[in-house]
Amino acid sequence: MDTLLLSRIQFGANISFHILFPSITLALGWMLLFFKLRFSLTGQQKWMQAYMFWVKVFALSFAMGVVSGITMSFQFGTNWPGFMEKVGNIAGPLLAYEILTAFFLEAVFLGIMLFGASRVKSWVHTLATFLVAFGTTMSAFWIIVLNSWMHTPQGFTMIDGVAHATSWLEIVFNPSMPYRFVHMLLASGLTVAFLIAGVSALRMLWGERGEDVKTALRVGIITAASLIPLQILAGDFHGLNTLKHQPAKLAAMEANWETGPNVPLVLFALPDETTRENRFEIAVPNAASLILTHSLDGTVPGLNDFVDATGQILHPPVAPVFFSFRIMVGVGLAMLLLSWSGLYLMRRHSAASLPKPALLAFSAMSFSGWIATLAGWYTTEIGRQPWLVQGVMTTQEAVAEVPATLVLSTLIGYLLLYALLVLAYIGAITYLARTAARSAPRLSAEPTEETAHDLFR
Repeated sequence: MDTLLLSRIQFGANISFHILFPSITLALGWMLLFFKLRFSLTGQQKWMQAYMFWVKVFALSFAMGVVSGITMSFQFGTNWPGFMEKVGNIAGPLLAYEILTAFFLEAVFLGIMLFGASRVKSWVHTLATFLVAFGTTMSAFWIIVLNSWMHTPQGFTMIDGVAHATSWLEIVFNPSMPYRFVHMLLASGLTVAFLIAGVSALRMLWGERGEDVKTALRVGIITAASLIPLQILAGDFHGLNTLKHQPAKLAAMEANWETGPNVPLVLFALPDETTRENRFEIAVPNAASLILTHSLDGTVPGLNDFVDATGQILHPPVAPVFFSFRIMVGVGLAMLLLSWSGLYLMRRHSAASLPKPALLAFSAMSFSGWIATLAGWYTTEIGRQPWLVQGVMTTQEAVAEVPATLVLSTLIGYLLLYALLVLAYIGAITYLARTAARSAPRLSAEPTEETAHDLFR
């Protein structure tokens, strides 16, 4: 295991841990705004009670996301100095825009959102909630812009081996950015919808039957059932964009070795890069051509087209991309089945009377959004290899010349720490759910100072 591989694993571990928390705060901020607006419009306590519970989860997730994001950004200097040396003129300003438009906005108004319910007017507190939600969205926007530009770079010129911007409009609105941004927003929405539904179902299994719990469960199920068809549609558009701009990645996703028409959809296989074929393949005839080109005889690129005359492989490792893509799709189909089943059961029985098996299923799927998000990001990022910036620089060119043993030691430290933090995070949310019936404040139409202090009790 050399420095390159260990550095890739380390950065992958960092970004895997980091993305768990923005995937929650991105949509949860808007969900909190919805709860607060409903409270302001109706005066019903259940909406503010739901707000007070879930703002704790938001605060915890926000803190974890900020800390892990700072750690990840350090690695541009410690592990990948070649990245900033070559494309820092583009990556640097985009990261600065995130800080200027997102972090500052969140830092100013987060305190009002968390502690200002009894200290400022209701509309000021609502405005603070909106601005924090908007800030998290802007943060995601600029990160997606940079990541998308690395996949589909444009609007720049190379001078003496260094990238210089020629059109910031083309850089920001590069060909894959709109698809990735929409896909990420919907992924966050589904992550939060299942988290809210799952934790609310768990609270009901533990005997809590408050109106806020039933309302949160209903909102979570309806949101999930509404977003999953949109995510499937967005995924189809994203796939067509990938076919056009990153055919090698798409060939790896489908484990398709030869370019041609009437390509089957491989449901399961063991891709073998040595023999360049699939073993134990189970496939649906013509289905890949139909899905990717909307034609049964449409041409799908093959992996063998991405091997140069010297035998150098210019496509990503097939098995990780192939399996991670299927995990993402499989979790998405499970979300579709469960959310629509829950919607049907609610129409028949109401949220308060969902059968115990349904509550158990939603509880088990509480963090399913994490699994789908990670699988999607692995598909995206591993699928870009061997390129760090598509067609501009390879991952090999960016890695730091440091001893592999040094990278290995820090990698082990990161993995141990992240495992403990994830367990602590899940444990904290479970603790909040278990004690919510005893500690949740009972709010009047105008929150009191006492109930505001209960926020982090």
